[in-house]
Amino acid sequence: MFEGPSIIFAAAGIAVFVAAIAPKLLQNAPLSMPMVFLGSGFLAFSIIPELPNPDPAAHGELVTHLTEVCVIISLMGAGLALDRPFGRLRWATTWRMLGIAMPLSILALTLLGLWLLGLSLAAAVLIAAILAPTDPVLASEVQVGEPADQKEDADKEDEVRFGLTSEAGLNDGLAFPFVYLAISLSVVGTSPGAWFPQWFGMDVLWRIGVGLVLGFFAGKVLARIFFSARHESVRLSNHSEGFVALAATFLAYGAAEMVEGYGFIAVFVCAVTIRAAEHTHGYHRILHAYVEQLERLLTVVILVLLGGAIARGLLAGIGWPEVAVAAMFLLLVRPLAGWISLLGGSTGPRERIAISFFGIRGIGSLYYLAYALGQGEFGGLASQLWALVGLVVATSVVLHGATTAPVMNWLDRLRVEKAVEKFGDEGEAPRTAV
Repeated sequence: MFEGPSIIFAAAGIAVFVAAIAPKLLQNAPLSMPMVFLGSGFLAFSIIPELPNPDPAAHGELVTHLTEVCVIISLMGAGLALDRPFGRLRWATTWRMLGIAMPLSILALTLLGLWLLGLSLAAAVLIAAILAPTDPVLASEVQVGEPADQKEDADKEDEVRFGLTSEAGLNDGLAFPFVYLAISLSVVGTSPGAWFPQWFGMDVLWRIGVGLVLGFFAGKVLARIFFSARHESVRLSNHSEGFVALAATFLAYGAAEMVEGYGFIAVFVCAVTIRAAEHTHGYHRILHAYVEQLERLLTVVILVLLGGAIARGLLAGIGWPEVAVAAMFLLLVRPLAGWISLLGGSTGPRERIAISFFGIRGIGSLYYLAYALGQGEFGGLASQLWALVGLVVATSVVLHGATTAPVMNWLDRLRVEKAVEKFGDEGEAPRTAV
């Protein structure tokens, strides 16, 4: 009765329409846009047998490139949205989450993979590296909003949203060395002499350094073109051309990847550098709005397909050990690692809990797994690894999606009440620790 292409087009149209209105409808509800599309994909692929099976293990290359594009676009949006100037002290929460919370999460997940799941060292390290980073795509609902174009608005950026946005922006790239470590272990074995020199010299020092340097210079050059070009026709900020944010994304990413650098780091650093130029210029909002819309569209596609893959049996091999690992990571490992990393910092106790808890897993994890399976030799574990990662991502979408709006609205109310008590009705300091 129905033909496959016509169903896909109709479903795509409905999904895009819902993506446009869902954020406003769900703004204060214990239901997130990722939850809606994950569930929609599950329902559609369950009741329409004509739809093709979106098994990620069978379409590894497509999954790699689709998720790759979604992540780098999200990283550009995250960098452009950050109002707080870059600095060692200003970004202290970020450094703590990257330098303490992420390594602790990787260590704990590696041990869980070895002990509870019986994985090889290479597979255990891979799972740890895949799941440790907070996702820049699905974490958008607990991140900062559009760029502020007034200094007083930029100064009101609260610590929870800033911390989660900046962490998600950088930790995807900084998790890549551990992905490469897992790939090396799977190919050359576990002897340190076989993998350490190449891994540390190339995958850690060179790739991170190149990502940082090229991202910074790309941002500087593009910011000059956007805001300071001598010829008015070239000065893009005068023409409200938002789509050039996509050019900046691909340029920074491609340049870094061509010389074996981490493109994820380059894109985020490029975005932060552009944001630092002409800090209160309204053109930042135009760039961010374009990126945000494109990111939302790609997110819809990926989540619907993930829901469809679950409906078609992605989690069929899941047992109690995998459920235990997923629950322990989301409810114990990440929150505890985050809490430990923020002790002694400037965050208040409630902010510390929120930042630690909302370590959302998502599209980045799917990308890392697809990439690693295409590069390494993991002994026929593809289905098991996809099932575990799919379980963690789906559980995170539901768990964090149901709690985001209530918790963040509660924190915002507390912050405003505390500011009113301190400064009176005329003063407001949303960055006051709660």
